[in-house]
Amino acid sequence: MLTEAQINTIIAKEITFKTSRSGGKGGQNVNKVETKVELEFDLNASKALTDSQKKTLFKKYTYFIDGTLIRIVGNIHRSQLENKEYATKKLIILLNKLLKPVKKRIATKPSKASKLKKVKAKKHTSELKKLRKKPI
Repeated sequence: MLTEAQINTIIAKEITFKTSRSGGKGGQNVNKVETKVELEFDLNASKALTDSQKKTLFKKYTYFIDGTLIRIVGNIHRSQLENKEYATKKLIILLNKLLKPVKKRIATKPSKASKLKKVKAKKHTSELKKLRKKPI
């Protein structure tokens, strides 16, 4: 998980934005104003993330990363500012999700009662099938 200081560093210095015209909502605004925002975050150049966090991101989650960049597009809202905020929040949520430690699965055995229940159900099904047969 990212700390508040890491998040502030990322937001302040390490994100670059590109804007372009967006389709969708906006009426006549769509053809005139650049509301679509493309956020780029360079993992290698990041000073907010530790080396171990970078390794984790590169090792496990290559499908989110294009070279060394994470790209997020925001074009849901009508204003550029709202799209910037949306893309930034989406980046932080994504990084927190990817850096969250994976819980190890603990293998469990079926209980004695569940085994007996399973055997009983099998016997019941077997009896039903025997009753379906024609007598000889």
